[in-house]
Amino acid sequence: MANATVTRVGQANGAGDVDALFLKVFAGEVLTAFDTDNIALGRTQVRTISNGKSASFPRSGLIGARYHVPGQEITGQTMNHNEVVITINDLLIADAFIANIDEAKNHYDVRSIYSTEVGRALSKQMDKHILQAGVLTARATNVVTGLPGGTVITQAAAPDATDGLKLAANLFAAAQKLDENNVPEDGRTAFFRPAQYYALAQSTTVINKDWGGAGAYADGKVLRVAGIEIVKTNNLPGSVIAAGTVAAGTGDRLAGDFAKTLGLVTHSSAVGTVKLLDLAMEGAYDIRRQGTLLVAKYAVGHGGLRPEAAVEIRAF
Repeated sequence: MANATVTRVGQANGAGDVDALFLKVFAGEVLTAFDTDNIALGRTQVRTISNGKSASFPRSGLIGARYHVPGQEITGQTMNHNEVVITINDLLIADAFIANIDEAKNHYDVRSIYSTEVGRALSKQMDKHILQAGVLTARATNVVTGLPGGTVITQAAAPDATDGLKLAANLFAAAQKLDENNVPEDGRTAFFRPAQYYALAQSTTVINKDWGGAGAYADGKVLRVAGIEIVKTNNLPGSVIAAGTVAAGTGDRLAGDFAKTLGLVTHSSAVGTVKLLDLAMEGAYDIRRQGTLLVAKYAVGHGGLRPEAAVEIRAF
């Protein structure tokens, strides 16, 4: 009896690794899940480097205007300069092992489940690190002498973390502070956990269109307050992040006490992200374990650039 001709749909042009195309599909699914869940990366200053362990972001101060005295030589003014160095964290990975026997028994597609969870894991950790960096930036002094540092606004009047009107008032106070610090209006974002976000959404004053509000009570959405885009996230830090943990980042640069943090307002220039190794996928079949090991990874770093462009809203 003649053997059947088998078409291996995972091969590229009928040759080579029988899982080559499957891995590409998996990698695409991971990237899709990462992009879908990631909210903070696009709201930072991103720089990609090809080698090295850090990147330098130049900072400069301000030059004042002055009247000229006729006949006096113009020699120029001094301006303060400094730099902010953002260091790459260690390689962060999310991995999964799919056993052949399990894949054979399953009556549903396990690849898409694993790829989605791997992508979400990396996206979630990146968001957490960026938002931690944002809060720490709001607490920091400026590296350039003469420029203002970050701002911390304490929830007014009572330790009520879910009072929509008070939260809105603090957003206006944050907008005022950013204006006073000459931070552009375009590119401002406020990050809140669901409890604070829905408190704002339930405030009819905030979303009242007669008052110029933007949002929908029926949909539970609030779009903008004081010109600031409102974003809901579970990744805003809300506890003590101890040293020596993944959450603290390499060298514990993102560790801190965030137990009273209610919200974060930033301009896109407040936090910087440096990419050494962008999101990538690797996969290999392990004959000894009769399964496929799949690893998603990236090597990036995050840090504060402009403290004057970050405001933390916190509880008593």
